[in-house]
Amino acid sequence: MKITKRGEYALKALLTLAAASSCEATLCLREIANSESIPYKFLEQIMSQLKQSGFVISSKGQHGGYALSKHPKDITLGEVIRSVEGPLAPIENAKVLQKMIQTEKEHPGLYAVLLEVRDAVAKILDQKTLADVCEKSLELAGSKSSYEMYYI
Repeated sequence: MKITKRGEYALKALLTLAAASSCEATLCLREIANSESIPYKFLEQIMSQLKQSGFVISSKGQHGGYALSKHPKDITLGEVIRSVEGPLAPIENAKVLQKMIQTEKEHPGLYAVLLEVRDAVAKILDQKTLADVCEKSLELAGSKSSYEMYYI
């Protein structure tokens, strides 16, 4: 599994929105692009995809912008990456790997190991939420973030 710039930027944009969600603020594309150093036009495409996938909502007008559609603790990294990048498997997807294990004559163990890798990655990414990453970032940065998350 390789995360492209599209996937990385999608996660960064969602994390920026997650950090701002405690203020119940919407952020405009320019704010997100500037804070994360993401090319504006590329971010437009990414946010459109994230909106279609149901991760963000948008509002128009002077105080419009983007916000998360759900609480940060309800959005996992795995579902975001699958939405933006596709399957998590290093080759094709889990079903294809299963079939390769059954049909490969010489080295079915190779595909079994690749399936184990996919399963391990999926397990981690499906357990980690945007809220988890925000908390970890605050911990590692010593609360240097411009947004802080508070939970009630």
